[in-house]
Amino acid sequence: MKPWILHIALIAVLATAPLWLSPYHATNLARIMVLAVFAMGYNLAFGYTGLLSLGHALLLAAGMYAAGLPAQLWGWAAGPAFIAGIAGGGLIAAALGLLALRTAGVSFMIVTLMFAQAGYLTLLYFAHVTGGEDGFAVVSSGRVLLGSDLSTDTPRFLAALTIFAIGLLASLALVRSPFGRTMVAMRENEERSRMLGYNPFTVKLAALTLSGLYAGAAGAAYALLFGYVGASFATIQYSILPMLYVLMGGAGTTLGPFLGALLMFALIEAATVLTTAHQFIVGAALVVLILFAPKGILGTIRERWLRWLP
Repeated sequence: MKPWILHIALIAVLATAPLWLSPYHATNLARIMVLAVFAMGYNLAFGYTGLLSLGHALLLAAGMYAAGLPAQLWGWAAGPAFIAGIAGGGLIAAALGLLALRTAGVSFMIVTLMFAQAGYLTLLYFAHVTGGEDGFAVVSSGRVLLGSDLSTDTPRFLAALTIFAIGLLASLALVRSPFGRTMVAMRENEERSRMLGYNPFTVKLAALTLSGLYAGAAGAAYALLFGYVGASFATIQYSILPMLYVLMGGAGTTLGPFLGALLMFALIEAATVLTTAHQFIVGAALVVLILFAPKGILGTIRERWLRWLP
């Protein structure tokens, strides 16, 4: 019961944020929640199943384009476009898994990176449709949901909060379910899990597909809420970012992706104000974190004090 209370309390606090944040900071918080959904998906693959991927930018971009292109080309409204984005991320993740999961460890990481890079180059090649590096702005008619304009502050924040809340509670339910325990078993000892009758390939494929659904939802939400779709979201940077979020917040913790995304966003904002070499400060902070809290912030808290944290 404690984990559910904690997660619902966090959602309740976030719901009040527009009352005490400026519109600028509330918009940034909406962006953080969308990126946290992306990191939640990565956490299911890496934190709970042990799949170290460098191809999640492909899944994010798949959701983004699957939502943005129908809205742009065929005038789809935000609801159907968002569903298409989720499906796009899940389908690409399943296809990627069918091929990449024939490898393991470092080989899996390299194969996912290669597929992501191939996806990025494909988006550049078909720039007349995708917009390439410049991307395109999603038409205003595609950013309307149930009569609400998602380009305005309050509907955008509420939509981001709703997606975040559903993703967070679904993640909590999943990792506490029998399948969630199976994912952790695969991470801890794949061979023993195989001896108990579980099929590692099937479990990993399901976990990677679920991760893709989260990434697709984040990509679609980013396109529809912030009105931009571009090939730059398929670059290696957006495969590394969710990894950093998860490592900072705590891999294998349900709240770690949000905490990591929040702290990383705030750290980059503060470092940018202080110096043009802001990446040096971010890198130094990560080195300190790895030295003193190798399991991430919430992972360390769970290990030392609150063992009930999921």
